[in-house]
Amino acid sequence: MFRKVHYRLTLLCAGITTFILLTMSLIYLYVSESGLKESHFLAFQRDAGTLVTNFEQQTVITHTWLSQMENLNAFTISITDNGIPLLFTERAKEEKRQKTEQDAMEYYHSYVASSVVGSKNDTYHIEYMFTSSFQEDYYACYAFLPYENGETEILILSPLAHLNSQIRTQRIRFVAIDLTAMGFLFLFSFFFTKKLLIPVEENRLEQIRFVAAASHELRTPLAVILSCASAIHGRKGNAKKALPSEEEAFLHTIYSEGQRMKRLIDDMLLLSQADTHAFQVHWESIEPDTLLLNSYESFETMAAEKNISFHISLPDAPLPPCLGDGERLQQLIAILLHNAISYTPENGRIILALSYGKGSKANGASINRLPAYTISVIDNGVGIPDEEKDKIFQRFYRSDQSRSAKGHFGLGLCIAQEIVHSMKGSICVEDTPGGGSSFLIRLPVSPTPHPIPS
Repeated sequence: MFRKVHYRLTLLCAGITTFILLTMSLIYLYVSESGLKESHFLAFQRDAGTLVTNFEQQTVITHTWLSQMENLNAFTISITDNGIPLLFTERAKEEKRQKTEQDAMEYYHSYVASSVVGSKNDTYHIEYMFTSSFQEDYYACYAFLPYENGETEILILSPLAHLNSQIRTQRIRFVAIDLTAMGFLFLFSFFFTKKLLIPVEENRLEQIRFVAAASHELRTPLAVILSCASAIHGRKGNAKKALPSEEEAFLHTIYSEGQRMKRLIDDMLLLSQADTHAFQVHWESIEPDTLLLNSYESFETMAAEKNISFHISLPDAPLPPCLGDGERLQQLIAILLHNAISYTPENGRIILALSYGKGSKANGASINRLPAYTISVIDNGVGIPDEEKDKIFQRFYRSDQSRSAKGHFGLGLCIAQEIVHSMKGSICVEDTPGGGSSFLIRLPVSPTPHPIPS
């Protein structure tokens, strides 16, 4: 599926860019060729006008001068005096040249003569473009010079072969440039869209892994529930119906596994809210030290049942209130304390600590210089290997040491991270000196952009 999407995105991206490139190239070519033709025609008008003026001013025109004018300007000049061609014009001509001059005069009388403004007895010259019978383009200048005893007509032709060659060369260059650019665009689009799809593909794979892991986690308690239900009703193969004295134990197991499934589903719904940015945070002014004391009291009995030394450390000086969600923060501390108690052996030690100040550190790097609270949950339990420290916040990830802990689905730390991020804080894990893990949570006193509630 992603391969097809990749190819289609490549075609779409490269196609749109190529279309824009070709459109801009055509516009540029049109403007460039129009300007080139206009400047060439203006140059021809200027040179032809200069020649006509010289004809007016000179009383004697030699064959040598006319030949020089033709060679210098790449013109062909034809002159008639009272309808009679001059000797210069009557020199041996090629048939092609004669036919071209005839075409020029026919075009003039058919399309141009009617546009002449003024008296037909005044001196004038007019320039135009025509195509000969040989499908060659020319600029032509027709000049009419009246005098006392008659009139002189001059026809000046300039072939456009050189101009057309320039235009063709320019077009070929643009085609080559555009083809090369199209090749690079397709290559760039191919690699760019592939890189663009990497997060999407990773997200899809993560969803697949999430569904697979969730199905696996739900399958176990569901199998236990079905097994107990079958035992109670005697519907599993040829199994006999359970005795009344055994039903209570089976019902207790069903209830326990149902509660386990409920916790898993609640955790999954919570993460789903975070994914859809519907994670609700109720901002209020809270006192972190009071909140930590409440959490300590809630878990003190659980730690004592496992013979774990559980201590709390709070600053002696009064602390300013913190802006956050008290219920979410208590849930966060509960997740960390539950993990710490679960993975700390008997006769172990757990410390719940709170500190306040600037420039708090995590992973050896200063996070911020603004005032902030740092909540620490420190234990001397099994610890977390360095290669797994970045993975433990992933969904359904559990280190090898914790796989035997029933009731842990690998979602707690992921939820903890979402809660911390929703309150503009950060969380990290470090090794406890002597063994174990230390989770450090940093919360700003007044996170932005949320306003402080009144």
